[in-house]
Amino acid sequence: MKNLPALDDLHLFCTVVRLKSFAATARVLGVSNALVSKRIGVLEASLGVRLLHRTTRTVALTEQGQVVHGWALRILDDVEQMGDAVATEQAAPAGLLRICTSSGFGRNRVSPALSALAKRYPALEIQLELLDRPVDLIGEDFHLDIRVGQAHEPHLISRRIARNARVLCAAPAYLAGYGTPAALAGLASHRCIVIRERNEEFGRWTLQGPRGTETVKVSGPLSASNGEVVHGWALDGHGIILRSLWDVGPSLERGELVRVLPDYQQPADVWAIYPSRLSTSARLRVCVEFLEEWLRSQ
Repeated sequence: MKNLPALDDLHLFCTVVRLKSFAATARVLGVSNALVSKRIGVLEASLGVRLLHRTTRTVALTEQGQVVHGWALRILDDVEQMGDAVATEQAAPAGLLRICTSSGFGRNRVSPALSALAKRYPALEIQLELLDRPVDLIGEDFHLDIRVGQAHEPHLISRRIARNARVLCAAPAYLAGYGTPAALAGLASHRCIVIRERNEEFGRWTLQGPRGTETVKVSGPLSASNGEVVHGWALDGHGIILRSLWDVGPSLERGELVRVLPDYQQPADVWAIYPSRLSTSARLRVCVEFLEEWLRSQ
């Protein structure tokens, strides 16, 4: 290999792999499609291998590209950690933080917190993505996932940053028309508004109650993949929902929703989840500690 690849080209290559598109990479990085294609060509020439299979709609890694991508992620991570090591000697953290979380929690809780974080530490570059699906932190190159519910992946680190629980509730109009269930099993005969969110099992609610952990299969004429939609339908009197207190708390306080089977709840604490390789990151530590402080104060 005559020329060592440039770090900027490795970063661009990893972005292409993550987005699976030259055009999307150009938009994200604020450059032209032609420049993206040119720099990938330069990287391939410097390494002497073909990295990507290109089609009109998408790109995919070649066998050699998979090897290079793994090394590129490690190299870029080492460079980031070098910056973190230097940052510990500085007054304020700096650098990129790619963060993901679910859409409703992201808009209502995480986004305002990150706005305050950016004002406190203007040298941070924060990218937030709202994703209502399971996320591969390492494969998708995220530094941090703010998740309602703990991680089950053994290679990730979890830190609880806020207490939370999901509760059963419905509008007074619904309960007046359909009655109030007296036991958890009674939910099976009620109109329940079901949501598919992240890793939650669709249509099966598991809760903690007086007799320990119980599970009930629920259904109803309405379902959605967005918690804010489900919340709105409950307010309109369409059925019973299982939602986080951070979401429905104000509606409960105003009497727009009423707790159903109040002895039951589903633990749903808020966790900061990140790859173990980032455990020494100064900017990640500052971000997690700030989010924990912010959520505790809300």
